[in-house]
Amino acid sequence: MTMANFEPAGGPAVHSLDHFCLSVPDLDVARTFYTEFGLDVRDVAGGLELYTFGNPHRWAVIRPGARKKLEYVSFGAFAGDIERFREKFANLGVEIIDTPAISEAGGIWFRNPDGMPMQLVEAEKCSPDTKTQFLTTSVGPGECAAIPRSKAPLVRPRRLSHFLIFTSDVLRDIAFYEKVLGLKLSDRSADAVAFMHGVYGSDHHMLALAGSTGPGMHHSSWDVGTIQEVGIGGSHMASLGFDKGWGLGQHVLGANYFHYVPDPWGSYAEYSCDIDYIPAGHDWPAGDHPVEDSLYLWGPPLPENFITNFELQDA
Repeated sequence: MTMANFEPAGGPAVHSLDHFCLSVPDLDVARTFYTEFGLDVRDVAGGLELYTFGNPHRWAVIRPGARKKLEYVSFGAFAGDIERFREKFANLGVEIIDTPAISEAGGIWFRNPDGMPMQLVEAEKCSPDTKTQFLTTSVGPGECAAIPRSKAPLVRPRRLSHFLIFTSDVLRDIAFYEKVLGLKLSDRSADAVAFMHGVYGSDHHMLALAGSTGPGMHHSSWDVGTIQEVGIGGSHMASLGFDKGWGLGQHVLGANYFHYVPDPWGSYAEYSCDIDYIPAGHDWPAGDHPVEDSLYLWGPPLPENFITNFELQDA
């Protein structure tokens, strides 16, 4: 089944995670961090915007604030679906709110069950329509395959792959995002973590949920094309002092190779490659997995406080 002839059950559904918005206490620190991570960081009135090189889509908005805070997450819908979503929200009893002060007007604004603002906006699909290219290279006998460390290139992520938010109730939020936005559960582990995909074709997850006592950002995940880029990116960021992360490793749920880089505010930016892909209309066998399968297949031990919602501690 192709995206063109797929009509989701249950009314309109989002096709992409369009962008996210953070407020941070120091824009210069944010500019340096995301530039070194490999993103195209652009200064705009009132803050910064994050792009990936060679891709016109804006993936994130960074605003100044007293502390680091996830301000909102924006989802993309097809042209013509916004009014259908208004009807769907009315039928479900989802309240449409005014545009939050720090946010951008347009589309439909509402709150998730923890009260965090979310936006639904008409936009072009930015989630992939096929599994993205994963490259492996080697050389023959008598040749050297290594890149000199002194000449290692800067890693350039290709796109935002997914975003993980904290929630006070994972199971409640699975039902909310399925009913309200038309996302589908890919996999979960009890009530601790869950992964959700878009029905028009997306990575194994565009949105992930982790249990906490309230909302917040855990990590943004950025797609690259090789395991070597994951390793080079992680090594480069560690050389700049961002060395308390997690990786290199491979997840079970989603199967992507990963390296999590700690950002300056207690959350993470992840280099990710070769994540599972769920085509439009595909009936993915969502499962409830044991805790030992919820995080990784191989890699270093989980760092202390890796799943801590520092936004709540700083509030």
